[in-house]
Amino acid sequence: MHELGIMTGVVDSVREAALANGACKVFKVSLRVGVMTEVIEESLTFAYEALTEHDPLFSGSELTVTMVEPRSRCTACGLEFSHDRYHVTCPDCGGLGRLLEGRELCIDSIEVDIPDEASSPDEASAAAGNPDLDEASAAASAPFATQDTPSPQA
Repeated sequence: MHELGIMTGVVDSVREAALANGACKVFKVSLRVGVMTEVIEESLTFAYEALTEHDPLFSGSELTVTMVEPRSRCTACGLEFSHDRYHVTCPDCGGLGRLLEGRELCIDSIEVDIPDEASSPDEASAAAGNPDLDEASAAASAPFATQDTPSPQA
């Protein structure tokens, strides 16, 4: 079951991003998974629940998985077309399709709780001692994608 290994990486990445941005709780993790990866959605969900079951950071969190159907472009005529996992030939000319979508496996977004800096005296004093907390809190105040794009700098 390679879904367990995949989900271990997802949970580790989400934990790292959440904690780096001062989050105390993860509410939701959204994934995009291509059908061509042959990952089974139910197995991902099972692995997520098993990995996060006793983790207070993830307690009660939700996993959403968007399965992406394969889409290709014909290398001969340029037509873009949808298809299943097994039939990748162009419906117009019979040419070979080059896959555009359907093999991705990425974290689309995570929703987290970042406590207000002044919500308690302990948190306020901790924030005062950490100049990076203001920038991290601002960067993580909305759901964010973990892609290769740089995070916004304050």
